[in-house]
Amino acid sequence: MGRSQATFGKKENEKKRLKKRNDKAERKEERQANAKNGSNLDEMLAYVDEDGNITSTPPDPTKKKKEIKVEDITLGARKQEEEDPADAIRQGTVSFFNDSKGYGFIKDQKTQESIFVHANGLINQIKENDKVSFEVEMGQKGPNAVRVRLAG
Repeated sequence: MGRSQATFGKKENEKKRLKKRNDKAERKEERQANAKNGSNLDEMLAYVDEDGNITSTPPDPTKKKKEIKVEDITLGARKQEEEDPADAIRQGTVSFFNDSKGYGFIKDQKTQESIFVHANGLINQIKENDKVSFEVEMGQKGPNAVRVRLAG
């Protein structure tokens, strides 16, 4: 007679597959037994209170609701206030300037923000730590200092 074609390894792998299948079936039956079938609608509902928090209790209908006028609602971004033309000229100090590449940064005295400056926006030659006056225009990547001249 010929020997069985199933080797020990094949028999072990088949036993593992059967055990895995049986374990999966047991877990499925356990989930189905513990599932809440037909839970009522009230348990599934969630409410949002006046502060925007999610709660399980419905809002109190006797509580006075706050009236909001339609005119008070603004959609979109708030309009920025236009600057005075007299306030357009700012003062600052050159914090960094690279002559070979032709760009640098000016630190505004009022807002303490760093504003980019390019050699094309210069009226006088500048170097680091110079006191300058300048105007700000929006560039592609943010505010740019233009019409930069030495202060004093």
